[in-house]
Amino acid sequence: MDGTSSTSEEGLLLTRDGNQSATAVVVFSTLVAVSGSFVFGCAVGFSSPAQTGIMDDLGMSLDEYSVFGSILTIGAMVGAVVSGKIADRLGRRMTTGLSEMFCLLGWLAIIYSQVSWLLDAGRLLIGYGIGVLSYVVPVYIAEISPQNLRGAFTTVNQLMICVGVSVMWLIGTFFPWRTLALIGIIPCLLQVIGLFFIPESPRWLAKIGMWEDCESALHRLRGKNVKIFEEAAEIRDYTKTLHQLSETSVFDLFQPTYAKSLIVGVGLMVLQQFGGVNAIAFYVDSIFISAGFSSTIGSIAMVIVQVPFTLLGVLLMDISGRRPLLMVSAAGTCLGCFLTGISFLLQDLQVNNWFSPILALVGVLVFSGSFSLGMGGIPWVIMSEIFPINIKGSAGSLVTVVNWFGSWVVSYAFNFLMKWSSEGTFFMFASICCSTVLFVAKLVPETKGRTLEEIQASMNPLTSN
Repeated sequence: MDGTSSTSEEGLLLTRDGNQSATAVVVFSTLVAVSGSFVFGCAVGFSSPAQTGIMDDLGMSLDEYSVFGSILTIGAMVGAVVSGKIADRLGRRMTTGLSEMFCLLGWLAIIYSQVSWLLDAGRLLIGYGIGVLSYVVPVYIAEISPQNLRGAFTTVNQLMICVGVSVMWLIGTFFPWRTLALIGIIPCLLQVIGLFFIPESPRWLAKIGMWEDCESALHRLRGKNVKIFEEAAEIRDYTKTLHQLSETSVFDLFQPTYAKSLIVGVGLMVLQQFGGVNAIAFYVDSIFISAGFSSTIGSIAMVIVQVPFTLLGVLLMDISGRRPLLMVSAAGTCLGCFLTGISFLLQDLQVNNWFSPILALVGVLVFSGSFSLGMGGIPWVIMSEIFPINIKGSAGSLVTVVNWFGSWVVSYAFNFLMKWSSEGTFFMFASICCSTVLFVAKLVPETKGRTLEEIQASMNPLTSN
């Protein structure tokens, strides 16, 4: 970076307004990025409607299908381990494209599988791809968005995950599982094509010292006639400060300097996953059947609830702020799990047998709507905001691994927990969701309306010296 030409640095010293509208390039780049989120959602939503068809066609037992459902998260953990380093080395765009190649191969393996091992291999490949995408998509969107719109744009990531899940649940009600896998290929192809037409993250370009390209990317994203002085100068000064620090490994993250960011990032992911979201996402059909309710009607109701609530969360993100939305969302998921647990308890006690299936539906819908409002997307927004760029790769990988590990534990153990005690399982989820409210109230900072550099300097004060 010392070799940067004076002409390049002078080109960055332009002026910019504090609040900005979204340009067509930012909107299009975000849409291309969240095509990967749609792939993510399709992968998560696939296992529930496909369960009966796959078990019948391939003769799989419930234990074998639990392995198939949860092996996605094993692949995602592997992808998450390397996601930060790959994104730092290759850039956000190339990393995204590489991830989609794994997803394409995985869907093709599922489509043509006649034996369970090929099915598992395909699911594992998709898991690897979405493990990388789950890190790089929100990071890319956060790095290209104007600060006053960053929360809403980053939350579109969760909106498209929700849409992907909903599409799979809805179409899976009417079409066989191989058709569902074929549908999963479409967004992969769309994103690969779209990546050729969007700019690289200016902050990543600054990190590797490509200042002329950084300037060009900023002008494309903000508009040719928009002056970019404050944003460019802040990126440049903060990046120069961070370049004075050494690159970090995962073990370096446990220094006191980064303690607050790490506690918040990891804590939110642990609470998000152990609150039971993927138990419901992976096995919603079997939950409704166990509760004595129609899985078809329940899945359609889930779709009707999820998408509007996720969209509401996107609209409220930069109005209400992250903290209030998180606390309301976590409280709602607690209530949803509690109501579902009561439903199973009434069923076991054989009390109000006509009422318990309806209560299960209400509980699952309350959980789904509340989760979509904030707990689904905001932890990823905050993860993309709080880590300085010199540790973002290592920290992002660690946080994403923790998220996928929690997802694997819950998705694998859920069928066995339901055999142990259906009501006990959901009461356990409810207690964890209640803990989330307290965690957010005590430890999670508000990041609305602040630049990434301001947030990171306040969370990790020694990096700003």
